[in-house]
Amino acid sequence: MVDNIDAATVAVGRQKVDVLVLDLSGFSSMGEMAGIGALIRSRNGAPTLVLCPYVSSAWIPELMACGPLQYRICPMLNDELQMAVEQTLAVSLNPAAAAQQALLDKEKELRDLLTIQRSLQRALSSVDDIATMSAQVCLALCSFPGVRHTALLHMKERGDLQLVAQESRNHLDLSRLLERRDRLLQSPLSDIFPPLLAVSGGELVLLDAPEKAGDPELALSLHDREVRMVLALPLRSEAGGPVQGSICLMFDRHIQFSREQFACFTSLAQFVSFGLGMSELKHQNDALAGQLMQISTVDALTGAVNRRRGEDILETEIRRARRYALPLALITFDIDNFRSVNDLYGYPIGDQALRIVAETVQTRLRGSDTLARMRGEEFMVVATHTCAVDALKLAEKLRETIAATALPGCEMVTISLAVAQVGLDEGAISVLDRLDAALHRAKRAGRNCVELAMQ
Repeated sequence: MVDNIDAATVAVGRQKVDVLVLDLSGFSSMGEMAGIGALIRSRNGAPTLVLCPYVSSAWIPELMACGPLQYRICPMLNDELQMAVEQTLAVSLNPAAAAQQALLDKEKELRDLLTIQRSLQRALSSVDDIATMSAQVCLALCSFPGVRHTALLHMKERGDLQLVAQESRNHLDLSRLLERRDRLLQSPLSDIFPPLLAVSGGELVLLDAPEKAGDPELALSLHDREVRMVLALPLRSEAGGPVQGSICLMFDRHIQFSREQFACFTSLAQFVSFGLGMSELKHQNDALAGQLMQISTVDALTGAVNRRRGEDILETEIRRARRYALPLALITFDIDNFRSVNDLYGYPIGDQALRIVAETVQTRLRGSDTLARMRGEEFMVVATHTCAVDALKLAEKLRETIAATALPGCEMVTISLAVAQVGLDEGAISVLDRLDAALHRAKRAGRNCVELAMQ
């Protein structure tokens, strides 16, 4: 029994040690592991047992790179420690049998890891939607032997860690266990529950017995759902990068992971991180595309579609009306004496009048109708499935509504309107010309009135 690495190195060099037991409970960072790694390498494969606190379990795969070892998560009872030492010693008693068993174990590991890798690759094809992809990831992870519950936690804006998906084979609901689905880092279990520790610490966490977390209620809840071991891995797309969340696997048995299994789980977590990153990037691109579409097709002042978009919609609706023999009507209108409004009250009041008129008209239209700002104070309404008679009624309602609308900062504003039903073989240019002529007649008739365009 020695108290430090230097003394252990001297002791191992002086005498034959059947099994080396290394207790990492007194170490606080991986930087102190260099000496332990050198000691493991010096064993040249001789039996080595590492005892590691579960909050520092990320050290285990790091030390496995230095040489073969057995590990146990502490704290441990004395009889558990004695059994672990005996099992470690038993490996060296029959090296031929141990080598044969190791080969069989490796073959099974490879099959299991390939299965889960293929399942995860299929799951990551659904990057269009984070929720769908996350659900499929959790389902894929459940294909690993012994896994009874999987969960994916995702870090949203402002440090809000959310449970976005889970797959349960034991009726465990993680949101009920944590009593929340979001802001999980504010949970009372944030300092002991592996997936939360994996996010806050940014490292792998392995808890091989729920009671070792030190919370009897949590341990009882997990045992009731047949959970005997919990593995959590942080999600980050690159080493040292920001933690995007964590994945959590709960097992119904104790499994002594190999170095290859740890490496595979770490790689799978990175794949999931890439999937999350691609999904978020696609969501951002879609949002930007939507904004660009909004900017390129919508008039910023009034919220109506702009002239180019209005003309495109008109052409589309004319083709549809012609194909299905449906009625299609157009209404054009402009604000009476709008230049006088600008001259008398100023351009800010004029802009406000344009905005209020457009918003008021929009509230009177159906969802299938389109309001377009054509130029200055002139607008067009494309009214689908509408004949001339109904379009005249709608135009009259619009005229009355605008005349009765209060416009702050100026006197009453009115509009003049023209109505036309698109002919069977008529194109956009022809019907717009007819509407323009009708709108001029409305103005000559004294404004604040409706004129039907003649065929």
